[in-house]
Amino acid sequence: MSLDTRGTHEARTVTESPSVPAVQGEPPRSRLGLRRRERFGAGREQDTVPYALRGTRRGKVLRGVLLGVVALATIFPFYAMVVLSLKPSGAVEFPGSLLPWNLTTSAYSDVLGSQDVPQWLINTLIYSIVGVLGTLLLSALAGYAFAKKRFPGREAMFWSFLSMVMVPYHVTMIPTFVLIAKMNGVDTYWGLILPSLANAQAVFLMRQFIQGLPDELFEAAKIDGASEFQIFVRIVLPLIKPIMATLGTFVFLWHWNDFLWPLIVGQSTDMRTLTVGIASLQQQNVPLNVVLAGSVVAFVPIFMAYLVGQRYVTEGVAATGIKG
Repeated sequence: MSLDTRGTHEARTVTESPSVPAVQGEPPRSRLGLRRRERFGAGREQDTVPYALRGTRRGKVLRGVLLGVVALATIFPFYAMVVLSLKPSGAVEFPGSLLPWNLTTSAYSDVLGSQDVPQWLINTLIYSIVGVLGTLLLSALAGYAFAKKRFPGREAMFWSFLSMVMVPYHVTMIPTFVLIAKMNGVDTYWGLILPSLANAQAVFLMRQFIQGLPDELFEAAKIDGASEFQIFVRIVLPLIKPIMATLGTFVFLWHWNDFLWPLIVGQSTDMRTLTVGIASLQQQNVPLNVVLAGSVVAFVPIFMAYLVGQRYVTEGVAATGIKG
């Protein structure tokens, strides 16, 4: 009788104790010991994390200092370009020339008052805007066809077209120029713009994005009697606005900063773009502040374009990388 009572008492003591239930074959562990192990284990894991990445106050301060140094190193070239463009013409002295005083806008007056720079700006705008619109339209049409249409040789055609990405741009430049020259496209806008419309990367991104659209939308539109043109205009185009904004931003930046192809095709002064025109100023012994003022004028539009489209860039790139 006493043995049964003692066994019952021990069982009740084990059940009511604040220890963690013991695993078979192991002694019971108290909650205090478990918390100590967890705390010391977390400390050992935290030791493997760099100090600047920890969630402590000092870690946050150190992280902010590191990011601030990187930001200053990135912004410094732009700061130097703007300040030197506002300095009077003459010898450049460091670090005195980088201090923001004794500023003048005479260089900008020379740049904007010349006859060539406004024409170069117009040429660059035409090249960039028309190139962006044409690239987006053709890549959207091709991406829709490769993503949702079924026809013989679709995959072979798509991967053959995508293989153009592996071919260096400079390899195809000479044959393209010979073809444009035989078609009398030198020193013309269409000769400048036409070769840039076939963009394999844009077609690939469009195809990846459109593949993620549900097929039920297109089937329902066909049942309702919508034509292919109506499906593309009313369904596809509204749904691909994020990727179109992303591609539009990148293609605009690429056209605006393009140098080699406009240099080859635009052989006359009136057909030069800003990048080619500013480079030609250095060969004419133009003062440095005037050259940098032209660089600032060329930089402002692409900076504004990026500010407008940057919120779509991350969304579009992430969406195209999930499926496909």
